[in-house]
Amino acid sequence: MEKYICIHGHFYQPPRENPWLEAIELQDSAYPYHDWNKRITAECYAPNATSRILDEQDRIVQMVNNYAKMSFNVGPTLLTWMQKHAPDVYDAILEADLESQRRFSGHGSALAQAYNHMILPLANSQDKVTQVLWGIRDFEYRFGRKPEGMWLPETAVDLKSLDIMSEQGIRFTLLAPHQAERVRPIGDKKWQDVPGGKINTTMPYLNRLPSGRTIVLFFYNGAISRAVAFEKLLRSGESFAQRLVGGFLDNLGYPQLVHIATDGESYGHHHRFGDMALAYALHYIESNNLARLTNYGEYLEKHPPTQEVKIFENTSWSCAHGVERWRDNCGCHTGKHVEWNQEWRSPLREALDWLRDTLNPFYDEKAPSFLKDPWDARNEYIQVILDRSPGNIESFFGKHATHAFTGAERISTLKLLELQRHAMLMYTSCGWFFDELSGIETVQILQYAGRALQLAREIFGQDLKASFLERLAQAKSNVPEYGDGRLIYERSVRPAVADLKKVGAHYAICSLFKEYEKPASFYYYTADQADLEIWEAGKARLLTGKARFISEITEESAVLSFSALHMGDHNLTCGVRAYETEDSYKGMAKDVSRSFESADFPEIIRVIDKHFGDSIYSLK
Repeated sequence: MEKYICIHGHFYQPPRENPWLEAIELQDSAYPYHDWNKRITAECYAPNATSRILDEQDRIVQMVNNYAKMSFNVGPTLLTWMQKHAPDVYDAILEADLESQRRFSGHGSALAQAYNHMILPLANSQDKVTQVLWGIRDFEYRFGRKPEGMWLPETAVDLKSLDIMSEQGIRFTLLAPHQAERVRPIGDKKWQDVPGGKINTTMPYLNRLPSGRTIVLFFYNGAISRAVAFEKLLRSGESFAQRLVGGFLDNLGYPQLVHIATDGESYGHHHRFGDMALAYALHYIESNNLARLTNYGEYLEKHPPTQEVKIFENTSWSCAHGVERWRDNCGCHTGKHVEWNQEWRSPLREALDWLRDTLNPFYDEKAPSFLKDPWDARNEYIQVILDRSPGNIESFFGKHATHAFTGAERISTLKLLELQRHAMLMYTSCGWFFDELSGIETVQILQYAGRALQLAREIFGQDLKASFLERLAQAKSNVPEYGDGRLIYERSVRPAVADLKKVGAHYAICSLFKEYEKPASFYYYTADQADLEIWEAGKARLLTGKARFISEITEESAVLSFSALHMGDHNLTCGVRAYETEDSYKGMAKDVSRSFESADFPEIIRVIDKHFGDSIYSLK
């Protein structure tokens, strides 16, 4: 009997970027790191790229890239962050897929993932399609090949999503054993029920879809997977290896695959030195010829399914109640706050569903003026997200635009597509997973909703915020000081909202302390400075200037004039306004500089208030 072992790691973090800056802000809970991506990269993603195998004297005898010997998927939004902020780890992951192709008969170990970890059974049909297509296109862009398999977020499954995956060339996916309903040998008529995870997990299964298409399903070994995730099996690499080998069934007379699936973060973040236990277990299995390491693509080529399966739809690996964890107070939580409830989940989803279903008809009405097929264009917008260079955007418009655009039409079209991007990002699953409405993951998806609301106001002239917040107020926090979703939005989302004036204030205040290049790029904005003058008196500094500010995402731009005053310590004030005429700009600069020369700070602030009205910014 041939014995095969495959370990799958689902490496994923939710998108954490401020939607207006496309950058992650300081996350105190990730201390001593700037944010959770950096912390988990240091604790898990990087160690698995260069893991150590030790001898009996704890001396390093080998350094290995664990990704090359296992099956894995990495969330597309996490890879986007890694490419910029952890390029060495990013490159190691790409190289691991190439190495795995050499190791496993030409089959790469990397799997694709539905784009931003949306719970697909709860998504509408359009979002299901886009999530699958974006996941595939992102994978092809990075790994330079078509994916054979795709990870379903939370292994949440329905037949429609499987059919879309199959239609797009995906050959297989992974599910938990309790998601299987019935099995039978291919060609037989009689089904056998396998409730409660009783399915034989050592073989692949063919799933026939209503469309006539098929997809292969691998059901991972639940007991060993739980031991890795929750029962401290990673304390010993040898024990881990022996537990895997012990998963083979006796006297079955066919090639068997023992395979497990857990969060990849188990190997180093959840369990310290888990990467080393993984590396040693794989080394121990190979060096002692206990089984052959493989990945799903190779195993499927060598041993196609002989059984078929029917699944329980609307189920997942992390909710005993199906997919209720992402829309109801089903009882699933992290266990840290057992006295809390999750009644907030339902009104949160209902508010977001209302927003999506309100925005889409406006998109259907507006977008055909610019795009030949608005939904096909959305499906292919991932090409722009991956490469926002002017030439690539021009190529995208060349394919999808109804006519040659004016500058204003380009901006409107990009805003329409960005609205759709954020209307999907707001469904990232982590927003519902944890215990509390005011947690950073839920605030994050509310920020994406806030960006969609802002774009709707700019594109459609529709201010939907009040109606959205009315619905959001039905979601109640477990923490009295946070109240409800409306208050959380006002406290944690509204201050994060940015526009070009706020970008101008950032540029002006920073220019008091450093000299920018010309033009200057920061976050996803460009500042093309036209004039800048600084005055100093003791510790105090005054700045006036004007510049054109451009969004590199929507191409929206504005010429702004500004003045910033630093009176020492943290005392700062800044005014920003639209540039009107050269005379009015010079008049402003003359007024504030004259007041500064007289060292009359109250007068300077009064003059800045006079010229800039409501557009006054503090350091905060």
